[in-house]
Amino acid sequence: MSSLQHLQVLLVDDNPHMREITASVLRSVGVSKIWEAADGTVAMDRMREYAIDLIFVDLEMAGLDGLQFTRMVRGDPTSANPYVPIIMMTGHTQASRVYEARDAGVTEFLAKPITARSIIDRLNAVIGNARAFIKADDYFGPDRRRARDGTYSGTRRRAGDPAGDKDSSAA
Repeated sequence: MSSLQHLQVLLVDDNPHMREITASVLRSVGVSKIWEAADGTVAMDRMREYAIDLIFVDLEMAGLDGLQFTRMVRGDPTSANPYVPIIMMTGHTQASRVYEARDAGVTEFLAKPITARSIIDRLNAVIGNARAFIKADDYFGPDRRRARDGTYSGTRRRAGDPAGDKDSSAA
């Protein structure tokens, strides 16, 4: 994975040990440009200083937490890169928390305790299988749907969606 040496990664976590563990795994696969921030406010500054390609962010932090940070990255007009992949790390793996992170614009979700394999898997997922971004009235971020129906050709994802194409009445 020497092609990762130019990747610029931002680690956002208020726990310095989690940042160090994550950084060690990233360095082991060839990532050499790693920036750190202990909270979302400092992370926004780092994004303005460096051309960040990928972010790992903790859910719960004092001040600007991971959800607020993600919403700012995706929705703030001054955001340096609203399209940057964001991997959220947390021990809060209840479905409601996962959905909340997804709806904030998180690209991938990483459950703690983290492992080297889980970090590498998420890294590969955002690099090797980049998801399209969508913009709706109440959401901007990576497409939240993973499954695709290759047979549907309408203007909406599902034939039964409101304001879909002329075939939507058949669904």
